Amino acid sequence: MMDIKELCEQIKAGRRLTRSDDTDILLSAPLEELSAAADELRIHFSGRHADLCSIINGRSGSCPENCKFCAQSAHHCTGIKEYGFLDKNEIVSECRYNEERGVHRFAIVTAGRKLSGGEFDKALDTYRTLSAETGMALCASFGLLEAEQFVRLREAGVSRYHANIETSRRNFPNICTTHTFDDKLECIRRAKAAGLEVCSGGIIGMGETMQDRIDMAFTLAEMEVSSIPINALIPIKGTPLENIERITEPEILRTVAIFRFIVPEADIRLAAGRDLMAHCGEKAFLSGANSAITGDMLTTSGNRIKDDIAMLENIGFTVGRTENA
Repeated sequence: MMDIKELCEQIKAGRRLTRSDDTDILLSAPLEELSAAADELRIHFSGRHADLCSIINGRSGSCPENCKFCAQSAHHCTGIKEYGFLDKNEIVSECRYNEERGVHRFAIVTAGRKLSGGEFDKALDTYRTLSAETGMALCASFGLLEAEQFVRLREAGVSRYHANIETSRRNFPNICTTHTFDDKLECIRRAKAAGLEVCSGGIIGMGETMQDRIDMAFTLAEMEVSSIPINALIPIKGTPLENIERITEPEILRTVAIFRFIVPEADIRLAAGRDLMAHCGEKAFLSGANSAITGDMLTTSGNRIKDDIAMLENIGFTVGRTENA
């Protein structure tokens, strides 16, 4: 019977797992062995560079979608601050702040089904300024945009679009019913057709099974996304998931490692929920992850930028800017 080390060597040699493969070994292998093999794959395919991204919430609240995990949904009562699209100078200032502290990418994210009209025009103008005045790689997350909008984003300087699929196809209707899993996949296809890279992942700890997580990983492999953010749910008061049991660190580590085995060439990006793990996810960066969302204004990671850089360098990563970031 094949062991996890042998599977690791096969993937390094070019094998790619598919839905027809028996993935039980990923669930049964001792976590320490699985993590070590995933880390070996990370080094082989992604090297030792850590890619850091910061985000700014460009528009908050009043979202018509009913995603059960989200504080910004108008279907839930969470008491969050609501506002329209931020002033360009505020966004540019935040981008420069993060660039000066060693972050590689910067994303504007907005609540809502899709950004449109005057607010979308404001976003384009902001990206043109960011492209001209900073050296950041620019990302966007504006919902289910139309094909022409993706082209305009690329022309304004955006290189990567973020569109999480959130969970597996099977589990998606348990999380959201105002749009579909196929809506998400079509959004990804449109972004790629416009020449944008895609960042897409999801949230674990929403009541899904480990098989749902494996299925999500296979979907992302099939969509050939460049970056996969893995969020660990932080239950938010006022949402339907507020009382769900929090996911454990061993579960997070196994999930991260499994994603590295199934999508070995992608950036596996730790996002929300890092403070559910010791030292803000240090072990996860030794279990296949090579990227993170960071920022001094975030409350979802538990670390400041300088802390993340120090931690990553201490465990053998390089964090300096590369030609692609």
